[in-house]
Amino acid sequence: MNGQFFIQLLNPGIGLLFATAFLLLWLNRRERYVAYAAAAYTASAIAFLILDVGPVLPMELQRLPANMGFLATGMLFAAAIIKRYDRPVPWRAMSVTAAISIAAFLWFLLGHPSIAARILTISIGAGIIAAMVVVALWPIEKRHLIDRVLFWVALFSALNLIVRPVVLLSLGGGFDDYIGFQQSVYWTTVQFTQAMVSIVAAISLMVAVALDQIAELRREADGDDLSGLLNRRGFEAQADAALRRAQSEARPVALLVADLDRFKSINDTHGHAVGDAIIAAFGAHVRRIGPAHMIAGRIGGEEFALLVPGASIEAARQIAEAVRTGLQAACADRIPANLCPTTSIGLAIGAPGATLSALMQEADQALYEAKRTGRNRVRTFTPKPVRLAAGA
Repeated sequence: MNGQFFIQLLNPGIGLLFATAFLLLWLNRRERYVAYAAAAYTASAIAFLILDVGPVLPMELQRLPANMGFLATGMLFAAAIIKRYDRPVPWRAMSVTAAISIAAFLWFLLGHPSIAARILTISIGAGIIAAMVVVALWPIEKRHLIDRVLFWVALFSALNLIVRPVVLLSLGGGFDDYIGFQQSVYWTTVQFTQAMVSIVAAISLMVAVALDQIAELRREADGDDLSGLLNRRGFEAQADAALRRAQSEARPVALLVADLDRFKSINDTHGHAVGDAIIAAFGAHVRRIGPAHMIAGRIGGEEFALLVPGASIEAARQIAEAVRTGLQAACADRIPANLCPTTSIGLAIGAPGATLSALMQEADQALYEAKRTGRNRVRTFTPKPVRLAAGA
């Protein structure tokens, strides 16, 4: 065995290592995109083993499954990245691209043999598949560094696969046989760049998996399972951050505090299952009608808080009225027909420098006023007029 043999084992070894790592991640986190990544690195390892270590078949036919493996690697890894963002995977477009590449490869293998042409057909096909990832990720808001890293990995991979063979083959010419090909600068470049791209891509996706896991744990810790909204801790953390951002941008902030009317009586009369159904319906109703940037949480048994950054008092009242008037319809298919749940809502607008605690107190006062004046209504907090001292 010489040094070249161990170099040939580099990419299969990397592929098997990362395939195992992603498989273990998938066993712990049953996300489809993680399974795609494990399959992609398995296909890569098998393809390199067939190409570099496997036996030579008549008419060099071992090249066919190897290059099919490389295209499968590109398709599966593209699917892994795209699926992470819940975007539709372009399986048909990728399959057509791979089929055309394989058809051209067979022609340049059996019909009109040309090593250089075969390199171009497979490499450009794989590059087009990588470019589909770039197209899929382009319109997505890249909130975190890892989102930008994955985008740039896909872009570099596409450019590397399409531009590299064209440049190197134009500079170095073609190859007379596979011995010359495997000893060429081009193949050395392929071995090195493929190893680097594989490592960077795998590490980037693993970091993404870890961040997704952390985000899921945070959602579980900060979420309320029954309503589907945030729990009190989650609401206060997110609302406080949103309030501070809005104040730094000199934007208004509205806080709505809603309380389900006579909820204890509902539980006592109809049972806790009906009460739970109303809470679940309220949460679904709020998520459906509220603006995307609204922060909503269940902060008590039957009490909810909604923070709406950028909302004026008029816009906040419209949201509050939509929540109030739409509750009965939202509950209709979940509770007895003779039950008509209602909610009272207190509304407050954040003054410059107001804390979340102060805003909650103001909204609570408005809620108390809504309850005191008959329930099933919206009241807005109004500061008490300042009384001047006599003689002032």
